Amino acid sequence: MKLEVLTKNENQKVQNLIIIGIRDLINYKNLEPGDKLPSERMLSEKFEVSRSSIREAIQKLEFYGLLKSIPQSGTFVANIGVIAMNGMIEDILRLNDPDFKSLVETRILLELKTARLAALRRTEEDLLKMEEALEAYKEKVVNGEDAVQEDLLFHLAIARASGNSSMNTFMLIITPEIITNFEKYHVCDAGLAQSGITEHQAIFDAIKSQNPQLAKKKMKEHFKVLYQYCYNLK
Repeated sequence: MKLEVLTKNENQKVQNLIIIGIRDLINYKNLEPGDKLPSERMLSEKFEVSRSSIREAIQKLEFYGLLKSIPQSGTFVANIGVIAMNGMIEDILRLNDPDFKSLVETRILLELKTARLAALRRTEEDLLKMEEALEAYKEKVVNGEDAVQEDLLFHLAIARASGNSSMNTFMLIITPEIITNFEKYHVCDAGLAQSGITEHQAIFDAIKSQNPQLAKKKMKEHFKVLYQYCYNLK
């Protein structure tokens, strides 16, 4: 019998099963970077789920850099070692609601550090990436549009500017899941999005001026609502 996606919890379970299936397929077939996965249709039949569920799982793994989809060609294993891939998939599978507080704590600690390091190490190219993400965020918010992706890109640009590849990887793993949970509980309202413009700008200005203490302070202020919300959860 085919698995049906009826609720958000069931959808998460289906996604996890597909991700585990893809991981096992890569390991069993000894697929290496650049090797092609079976088509969505074949995976759908193999795992007995809808093609849309397969597509969502592939997109999630692609977002984390584990797979790479090429239009008209298919989906391929990304350039990452098997051990690292298995480890990252285990981390992805553990990103569930019960660990939300832990994820938030980790993100705050990481971002306070990345903001400080970014102020010390940022390059002109880093500033350009941050500014592009900041302007894109402003435009979406002003137009009343969803700016979650632009928010994420701004924070990831700061992580890259820190010059610490491990922190950058951790940010890629945990930040999207936190944003998804934060939105799900209706915390990201229009007022927060508007204040986010000012807060993002302050963080950017501190990093641009190479003031690590101010960058850390502004990042901490930016997380005040998230921090309070997290610790008000039962």
